[in-house]
Amino acid sequence: MYIFDKMIKKDDIRLNSIKEQLANLPTNPGIYQYFDKNETLIYVGKAKNLKRRVSSYFNKEQTHPKTRVLVSKIVTIKHFIVESEQDALLLENNLIKKYKPRYNVMLKDDKTYPWIVIKNEEFPRIFLTRHFVKNGSQYFGPYANVHMAKNLLTLVKQLYKPRTCNLSLNTFDIQKGKFNVCLEYHIKNCCGPCVGRQTKSEYDDAVCEIRDILKGNIGEVIKVLKNRMMKYASEMKYEAAGEIKQQLDELTRYQSHSTVVNPSITNVDVYSILDDNDTAYVNFLKVVNGAVVQLHTLEIKKQLDETPEELLGLAMTDIRQNIPSTAKEIIVPFEPDFQLEGITFHVPLRGDKLNLLKLSEQNAHLYKVEKLKQLKRVDPERHSRKILESLQQALQLKELPRNIECFDNSNIQGAYPVAGMVHFTDGKPNKSEYRKFNIKTVKGPDDYASMEEVIFRRYKHLIEDGMELPQLLIVDGGEGQMEVARRVIQDQLNLEIPIAGLAKDRRHHTHEILFGFPPKAVGIKPNDPLFHLLEHIQDEVHRFAITFHRNQRSKNFTSSELEKIEGIGPKTIEILFKEFKSVSTIKKASEAELTEVVGKEKARKIKDFFELSQK
Repeated sequence: MYIFDKMIKKDDIRLNSIKEQLANLPTNPGIYQYFDKNETLIYVGKAKNLKRRVSSYFNKEQTHPKTRVLVSKIVTIKHFIVESEQDALLLENNLIKKYKPRYNVMLKDDKTYPWIVIKNEEFPRIFLTRHFVKNGSQYFGPYANVHMAKNLLTLVKQLYKPRTCNLSLNTFDIQKGKFNVCLEYHIKNCCGPCVGRQTKSEYDDAVCEIRDILKGNIGEVIKVLKNRMMKYASEMKYEAAGEIKQQLDELTRYQSHSTVVNPSITNVDVYSILDDNDTAYVNFLKVVNGAVVQLHTLEIKKQLDETPEELLGLAMTDIRQNIPSTAKEIIVPFEPDFQLEGITFHVPLRGDKLNLLKLSEQNAHLYKVEKLKQLKRVDPERHSRKILESLQQALQLKELPRNIECFDNSNIQGAYPVAGMVHFTDGKPNKSEYRKFNIKTVKGPDDYASMEEVIFRRYKHLIEDGMELPQLLIVDGGEGQMEVARRVIQDQLNLEIPIAGLAKDRRHHTHEILFGFPPKAVGIKPNDPLFHLLEHIQDEVHRFAITFHRNQRSKNFTSSELEKIEGIGPKTIEILFKEFKSVSTIKKASEAELTEVVGKEKARKIKDFFELSQK
């Protein structure tokens, strides 16, 4: 049943009109366009079945707020029938670029990328350009990575020394002696075709080999050069053979830097997608003979609740329009919801092709990190919000975690037990909200009981004073500490604060974030800005708690055997007790076990001390 019956009567005319338009839609593949009351195009979409796809906007409640707004503004529906899904993809992409409808995704790629052109001339020049002119010249690219294009052009010039002058060279004028060599010839950057010191045939052979290099067929060029070198050597033209050897060395060096997988992967395209809340990043790699010859990342600003399949289709169409490809195989992370004529999609599960997909995903992630770094410099507040949105998405939180509180205990064998709590607002430390806790009800070294006490005291106090609760609670610890926090928050105080745990590795570095019950590790890469925020929170709460503990301990400190060891200070003692729990356990630990916790030098000092004390 259509949701029209639930809408207010003043909208009846519009809705009845839409009912009629839906009834007349065909079931063919095609493009649909939505127009508002001002006849402004507000959305363009593609569909395998126009009637089914367009009707889906109206026969169910839309959960995404922007989609509900879009549906409420639709007055007129127009459509185009196309012969194939590939035609639908192209038409959708072109219409979005031309009209920029308000509710369509934004493909943020307005740069003009450079090409390497082999000019359509009798003695072709080869250079970088940002202008594609259809005049018979050959264009290779475009290169989203300008550094890669410049390196490739430098290699070509170093190997073959094509002319760089603007002379209108032709065989007739060269034979008449119309031209003179320039400085480039004298400094050996040009072979002098302008005066016949490089023949037309020799120049054409060089251009042919350059063309193969730009296509990625470096192996073929190496074969030609090897044969040429052997021929010169057999004719005892050792100087010419030596020059070819230098060319081979340069090409081999370039190829070794470029090869990323098995060279038998001759011609494939690779696409991956990183879906990050309101933005997605699609990375493209072009691979020829196992070498990445082009790479590009497209940023997509989402508008509605677009699926990864929809986003990948839009991005792939846009990239293929700008970067022509002859590849018959495309590596993707999942099966797309469309087909391309003559193209096979492959979702790898293992081997070199899976490595290529992972490489593409890494590039998408690095692109995102770089964009966040730029945003941090230009707009710090927006940068912080983006990181919090990433945290909200990673943990599937109902609210943006603008206020985060994190707890940590500190004691030595139960002596002077204390706890600290840090408060982060909008991703930054809010030191006026930090809190210190002397443990009052726990006897002995019981971290779980201590955590239970301080969490109960903190949130019981907030409830009684009617103060705002945080959107996320983090404990410095693993599953045990999380269960203690859950028992207090949910069972004792009947609150709904999300709880996460920050686990450390054996070297006490932030290792992973745990979430949910039972707790599961949330995959966040160590170079992700979100990981750095969590690391900052954990380091800060540990610093705050241990500083408070030292201050309390210094008032009335009871000596420990460990303090007699030269070079072993309070911080190291704290780490040792957190890991081994008692002096007796530390004494029994092997040097290798101690090294994993405090490093080789301190481990040796500890073992030496206890060995001497036993003599």
